[in-house]
Amino acid sequence: MGAAFRIGSIVVNVSDVPGAMAFWSAALDYEPRDEPEHDPDPEPDWVVLRPRDGNGPNLSLNRGETQPSPIPHLHLDLYAHNQAAEVERLVGLGARRAEDWRYPDEDRDYEVLEDPDGNRFCVIDASAELSTEPGAEPGAGASPG
Repeated sequence: MGAAFRIGSIVVNVSDVPGAMAFWSAALDYEPRDEPEHDPDPEPDWVVLRPRDGNGPNLSLNRGETQPSPIPHLHLDLYAHNQAAEVERLVGLGARRAEDWRYPDEDRDYEVLEDPDGNRFCVIDASAELSTEPGAEPGAGASPG
């Protein structure tokens, strides 16, 4: 018997909701769930972003006062066909490399980045898994979380 629910939204605390909305919308190709023409008075401290193609959970941005933890309890793993290109694209959008992250000495298939608010996330090199194993979960067990 499966769960009687699904993950509908992942909530991230940010200090600047409009700035975070611009970053994450471009990073993930998401859009606000509630279009401005349907909501003339949007909340200044909350937005729900949804995938443009309708696949995947929402990402909700909540204005918060606390600073992100350098080693978060929860983070996003973004699977990429071309990891290097996606890392550069995300950095161009305002992400930063987590320069203080202690990577393992052996080869790794992830890069740790921070969004403009300092929330850490991983970009997983999932090219091999995505091209060879239909239905496989790319990067399973790879990221540091």
